[in-house]
Amino acid sequence: MRRDLKSVEDLVFAGLVHAERSEVLQAVARRYAIGITATVASQINGDDPSDPIAAQYIPSDLELREMPDELTDPIGDHAHSPVPGIVHRYPDRVLLKIVGVCPVYCRFCFRREMVGPQGDGNLSGHELADAIAYIAETPEIWEVILTGGDPLILSPRRLKEVAVALSGIAHVKILRIHTRVPVVDPDRITLELIEALKASGKTIYVALHANHPREMTSDAMTALARLADAGIVLVSQSVLLKGVNDNAEILADLMRAFVAARVKPYYLHHPDLAPGTSHFRLSIAEGQAIMRSLRSQLSGLCLPSYILDLPGGHGKVALGEDNVLRQEDGTYRILDRAGTEHRYRDS
Repeated sequence: MRRDLKSVEDLVFAGLVHAERSEVLQAVARRYAIGITATVASQINGDDPSDPIAAQYIPSDLELREMPDELTDPIGDHAHSPVPGIVHRYPDRVLLKIVGVCPVYCRFCFRREMVGPQGDGNLSGHELADAIAYIAETPEIWEVILTGGDPLILSPRRLKEVAVALSGIAHVKILRIHTRVPVVDPDRITLELIEALKASGKTIYVALHANHPREMTSDAMTALARLADAGIVLVSQSVLLKGVNDNAEILADLMRAFVAARVKPYYLHHPDLAPGTSHFRLSIAEGQAIMRSLRSQLSGLCLPSYILDLPGGHGKVALGEDNVLRQEDGTYRILDRAGTEHRYRDS
């Protein structure tokens, strides 16, 4: 494929979806955006019904099946948004959601109700100014995390405007960017884009989202090398997904590929309770077993932290063996960072 795919019709034309499935997938598309870059489309093995790349991006009728515990805002973005575009969940850092679209739309996305043409939309100029003002007026904020949507879908000119706006805020020391772009559209990682980010004058971290070693192509490695060579620190975030990477050997290959690309493995997320995503979720016990296997075979350089973003905006917790207790009724008793107890049920 030489073009991006953005509709069920595009997927049928590309041979990635059978025409007889169009009607039910149109129902999915009316609620959740579709987006597959040409780079990703070229990685999909259409002859493999269990292809792990296809599973991440091609819509499924299973997305219409919702579980009682699923939430439209599973990690509480809206509850912690003092002004549009800002999520202030932790005292020393904020999310700055500058864009509401992505180059690809993951079928398991925890913000699937918020991103895409049907989502919350991009920040207006006035809203962005208000968001920057909030950061400037809140001296506790040490780190700003650009997210969305995917911030690196923006032009270098637009990114530079945001970076320059942040450059004058002395108490902000770290600029972090959450993105899939280096693996799904690596040609976007240009020297012009890198220079735009560096206009902030801050220490820059890029958190790369990839879930399977096949995503770490030679083009992706080249894009990541451009970032690393420019002095940008790279970390990873992945989601533990049934049918994609719920296997210690696959995850070991992915983590080693990260380290070889100068990307430090950072987070392995337990899937969030986003609507229509139960077919991707493992139990916490299964995830803990995979992590035990990873610890037995990987260098410490390659080990991510296995975490859960507690539903309702209570923050991230490490899913170690000491703060997670399985109860007789099948629920888990989990202690958050403040020592408060929460109950969590696999679904």
